[in-house]
Amino acid sequence: MSLSLLNPPNLGAAPSASEVITKHLREAIIAGHFADDEPIRQDDIARLFNVSKIPVREALKRLEAEGLVQFFRHRGAMVVRISEQELAQIFEVRILLEVQAIRLALPNLTADHLARAQAICDQFIADDDVGRWAELNWAFHCCLYEAAQRPFLVNLIRSIHDKIERFLRMQMSLSPDGKMRADREHRAILAACGQGNEEQVTQLIEQHIIGVCQTLLTYLPKPHDRRS
Repeated sequence: MSLSLLNPPNLGAAPSASEVITKHLREAIIAGHFADDEPIRQDDIARLFNVSKIPVREALKRLEAEGLVQFFRHRGAMVVRISEQELAQIFEVRILLEVQAIRLALPNLTADHLARAQAICDQFIADDDVGRWAELNWAFHCCLYEAAQRPFLVNLIRSIHDKIERFLRMQMSLSPDGKMRADREHRAILAACGQGNEEQVTQLIEQHIIGVCQTLLTYLPKPHDRRS
């Protein structure tokens, strides 16, 4: 019998157990199913996925590298708490990196980049799934920044977005006009990019990021609110 007749699946392409667990835990943390400082019990996760603790620990180590989880002696893995001061500093870094990214990208933006960004804006405003808003928000920014041809810079910005995605979801869902405001600002950025106006587009990016930070600090639960 010819082995070609067996048509075996490509097991090398299948995600490992730790990758599957990482994906589900990341989504649960980002969606707020785990509270800040809440422990993630390896035994409970292993039973949930019917695996040993080895792939669970591998998954938690990946999430630690992403800044979502931190290991403590005698306490295990816990969801990272980000203080208001830390969040403000993260947004300061966002401004530095993203202003530079759009400045480098602007001369290389094509009609295709602008059309894709426009399509993402349209998809963003039409989507009622809160869980998709932060994903589409990143897709919009990435569509523009990729023209900078600086993959290391874009990956660095992406890692920051991943770290604060749960807060971005909060900002867009809790703020009365969070989604509409994001859409207006994205379209203004896109229009400035289409005009090739570097001064305006960098100013709009900076104001956009500052506005998100200010809204987040308004709606972010205070420590005593988390305990109650």
